[in-house]
Amino acid sequence: MMYICPMHTKELIKGTLSTIILTLLRENGRMYGYEISREVKERTAGKILIKEGSLYPALHKLLDEGMISKEEVALGKRKRIYYKLTKPGMETTEAQVNDLVSFFDTVQALILNERPLSNA
Repeated sequence: MMYICPMHTKELIKGTLSTIILTLLRENGRMYGYEISREVKERTAGKILIKEGSLYPALHKLLDEGMISKEEVALGKRKRIYYKLTKPGMETTEAQVNDLVSFFDTVQALILNERPLSNA
């Protein structure tokens, strides 16, 4: 199972995972994988749990796209990989957040049979 989402479907989370990651990195500067997972769990009161099997492929995709960079830090015999936004990642984050908020507003208007706020 990719995600454990008692209140949310896998498809909803999958479609927003990169935006979630980028937003957390924008707010925190740099984070390592477990830290990202923990922050999502805490902020959602456990409603969204991101597993390694979905987090790390998403991080690698963002690395490949140039949205984030990574830095390896030695911790004794272990190493920790921190991720942070690149300049293109900063620009993309803002656009993705705006698109996602607009989409949520539109879906809410649709299911509640209301007009979207932007067309009021």
